[in-house]
Amino acid sequence: MAFIAERHNNMKKFLNSRVHRRKSEVYHAMTNVFRVVSEILRHVEALEPRFISSLKQVDGRYQGIHVLSPKSFEVYLYLNQMGVFNFIDEGCPPGCAMLKLSDERKRSMSLWTEFITASGYLSARKMRSRVTSLVCEAVRRGNLSDQVKSATTDGSINAKLTINSYYTVELIPAFRCGSIWPQNTCSWPYSTIMWPSQTVIASVKARGFDLIAVDNYPTNKPVNTEGDAWVLSFTEAEENLLSGGCRKLCLSLLKVLADKYFDLPGQPIRYHELKTLVLFECEKHPRETEWSDVALLDRINGILLQLVSCLQCRRCPHFFLKAVDLFEMKSKQALDSATKQAWSLAREIATNPKGFENL
Repeated sequence: MAFIAERHNNMKKFLNSRVHRRKSEVYHAMTNVFRVVSEILRHVEALEPRFISSLKQVDGRYQGIHVLSPKSFEVYLYLNQMGVFNFIDEGCPPGCAMLKLSDERKRSMSLWTEFITASGYLSARKMRSRVTSLVCEAVRRGNLSDQVKSATTDGSINAKLTINSYYTVELIPAFRCGSIWPQNTCSWPYSTIMWPSQTVIASVKARGFDLIAVDNYPTNKPVNTEGDAWVLSFTEAEENLLSGGCRKLCLSLLKVLADKYFDLPGQPIRYHELKTLVLFECEKHPRETEWSDVALLDRINGILLQLVSCLQCRRCPHFFLKAVDLFEMKSKQALDSATKQAWSLAREIATNPKGFENL
């Protein structure tokens, strides 16, 4: 009992110092990013009214900005009008879908005529190219070239920027798909699911998902639609599923550990992999009592051990998307390095009552 009590007290100290400090630092970073990106998007929307920024500040909280690391962020730039397109998720690259004109006669009626291919598909590649050129022009118009530089590498087409030589932000074209759910690419929810409740499942499915114009999930399988395919994103669904209990606190603690121990060459472990493992842990432990503050340490241990298992198997399945492996195409060396770090963390936390003092 003394061992458990001491370990729990040390974890509380870790939460009150390291976790809360990281949240404060990330909020400060978001404030700096928000100020510059808002100005860029103001010019983008003036140049191209068909784009709608999701970036907002409501009651002191920033909405529409996704944190990839303490210095790296994403902002979705939503596109007006999807109604004339059909959603197709069959025969696409893993985790992707296509948007095809519902009627070829409606081509001239679409707001996005110049981005539609000869086959009638809305091209994600063309949309990325347009956003990239708009952002470059917005930086010029806003006289922001001293603060903002392009961070695009390897000749790729994306609106990735470096702000104040410190923060990285990618502006991503996106479509919001509400009231529909992908039937072919999505494996969630399962028929035997115990968590979450059917009410929450219905709410998540009604809210829908996003289609974003980013690089497809890495795969060894040849595909013919890569440039025109859109990647499915469930960021909002993930946030909704993690509400309640200590789920988000659990993820916050894991992010602190990741910033220090998983900042490795090849980026084998990102925040998304950690969030995925927390969601799988929620399925393993569906009762709310298993996500009380008292149970937090057990959940952390379970997730770290599951991470070790995934790393050793060289496979981390996406929570929502079948046929998507988050570890695919990552090097054996990078995964081996992460395995050692994850196992060391799991052992330290499980066996040393003062483990959190050493992290």
